[in-house]
Amino acid sequence: MDTSQNTALTRALTELPGPLPVRGVIHIVIPHTDRFTVVGNHLAQHAGLSTVAVGLAVRIQSLPQGTEIGIKALAARFPEGEKLIAAALRELEAHGYLRRAVTNLPNGRIVTRTVFCNQPTALLRARVVAQRPAPPQTPPPVQDPAPEPPAPEAAAAPQAPALPDVQQEQAPEAPAPQDHAPFVALVPPPTAPRQPSPPLPQPRELTAELDRAATAILSDLRRHAHQLVLSEHDIRRLAPAVAAWLERDTHPDTIRHTLTNDLPQPLRHPAKLLKHRLTVLLPPPLPGADDLAAPTRPRIAVTPFQTCDGCERAFRAPTPGHCRDCRNAHSPAQAAAA
Repeated sequence: MDTSQNTALTRALTELPGPLPVRGVIHIVIPHTDRFTVVGNHLAQHAGLSTVAVGLAVRIQSLPQGTEIGIKALAARFPEGEKLIAAALRELEAHGYLRRAVTNLPNGRIVTRTVFCNQPTALLRARVVAQRPAPPQTPPPVQDPAPEPPAPEAAAAPQAPALPDVQQEQAPEAPAPQDHAPFVALVPPPTAPRQPSPPLPQPRELTAELDRAATAILSDLRRHAHQLVLSEHDIRRLAPAVAAWLERDTHPDTIRHTLTNDLPQPLRHPAKLLKHRLTVLLPPPLPGADDLAAPTRPRIAVTPFQTCDGCERAFRAPTPGHCRDCRNAHSPAQAAAA
């Protein structure tokens, strides 16, 4: 079986027109006649999607209508795990290929529909409804003194232009498909205003020692990650941000780990990535000793105990004297004596 396949492959290579490339892939294209799916290069060669996401999108695009494409359903069908499939679905949803929409059915049930679009960028283009041109206005015929009776075919001819008018009026009333409407909100238009990026952090005082240490940390990054090769201009621009980290008592190893950990592949703009991480991940200043001290509880004034001068009973009062019972008993006697 292997020998026959190798022979067929060799024969197909000899039948290719033109000289074959010295290196790289060589395509043997055999047209499909059944069971095939058309996939655009915008998906197959998408620079922002992972290989798992592209492969999963091709799988979903080849499935028939109504097939369950939830995370558990795809994990039961394919060898990838649920976490990998969930991450790939989030990538497709972020780039507009996938959309989950909540829909109310006529029977009152609420279901979540997953809609897949094979070309989401085409939904952003303006849709123009083609209308047929109006028939040219012809002057009314001049009636002859003795007109001949029209033939049956000629009598039915004036009714023919009514067909374009009816179609032209009904074309705008045709309802647009509802499944494609949510995709417009996934990808922002090119003219949408962008949020201004936050400025780089600056130290309170950029001393010569801080600047030297920050420059050394940035220049040494390429020893730990070969992708982080910075120019002198980028180092001078990013050095104040690293100095702000050092000013907040951040260890150089911590800064180095934050800037080199989990780098994207491929890394196209190292300086932009470092600027983003230095700005977004800036730690707060370390708290002082007074901030870490335990809060003092407010003192509660306690009324002391007193000994009653009459019955020697203990009672609470700010000053010595009689208790409440003795005061109540002395009050009628004092009133009678008065």
